[in-house]
Amino acid sequence: MTYVKDFKWEKGLNVKDLVNQYNNLGFQSIELARATETIIKMKKASAKVFFTFTSNMVTSGLRGFFAQLIKLGIPDIIVTTVGGLEEDIMKAYGEKFVIGDFRSDDVALYEKGVNRVGNLYITNESYCNFENIMLPILSKLYQKKKRWAVSEMLKEIGFMLNDEDSILYQAAKNNVDIYCPAITDGAFGFHLFMFQQDHDDFIVDVVKDFKNILLSTSQDDIKGLISLGGSISKHHAIFACLLNGGLDYAVYMTTAHEKSGSMSGATTNEAKSWGKVKDDSDAVTVIGDATITFTLAMISALEKLNEEGLLKNG
Repeated sequence: MTYVKDFKWEKGLNVKDLVNQYNNLGFQSIELARATETIIKMKKASAKVFFTFTSNMVTSGLRGFFAQLIKLGIPDIIVTTVGGLEEDIMKAYGEKFVIGDFRSDDVALYEKGVNRVGNLYITNESYCNFENIMLPILSKLYQKKKRWAVSEMLKEIGFMLNDEDSILYQAAKNNVDIYCPAITDGAFGFHLFMFQQDHDDFIVDVVKDFKNILLSTSQDDIKGLISLGGSISKHHAIFACLLNGGLDYAVYMTTAHEKSGSMSGATTNEAKSWGKVKDDSDAVTVIGDATITFTLAMISALEKLNEEGLLKNG
């Protein structure tokens, strides 16, 4: 039997010890501490780790942290939405996003050419600059070959970037495949469309990439998932794992709730009814903003993994 213990601050308190105290604090803090332990277990078990996140995570300052996690050898496979890829490329070329306010005057922002993502601002000018970036990138891809699976295309783009804090760059450099099943759902997709108007033999093959992610794992693999948010990125990964026997470890972090019946709010328990998560798996769902919950849980896990020499470039 575990009892509630009073939380105490001590001088020199590190993240690992902070999160350890969460085990006896109550409510979502206990789930967050469990998430840390589950991440550690999946790495110690040499699981193939799927890491999924929605584009707003890259809009925020988590982008460089994600790139660092790739460098440290945490994820083996990444699944995300196209907005995060666009913004990763934008930031690699020097674009900066502004911290604004959730209570902004959105009509006034529109008139100024500013787009709001929560309390973060992205200007129309950033997207204009992105267009100037994409045309030479697509031209280079076309010159190399005419047909690309999405993950192959993203790896090639990653090699074109020169930014240590870029997710695409670190993934290419460390041979981590990035899957984006909804590659057309954003500015990136629009530029693919426009490029194809002048190069009708240029094909981005989404179906081939579905085959690639299915063959990226097997029934014999130990499989783990760290999923931030929901959407197609979460489902694409767990569906691939479902067809390969289900997940052995799973950490979901989301602000959505299961009452809506959405993929974003679906818990690891719900996933067991589909066989996406094995019935005897080590799985946890943490409700809360991932900019807070994920950084705490992941840094705590990194500190423990580093102590045991289990990080790739620690």
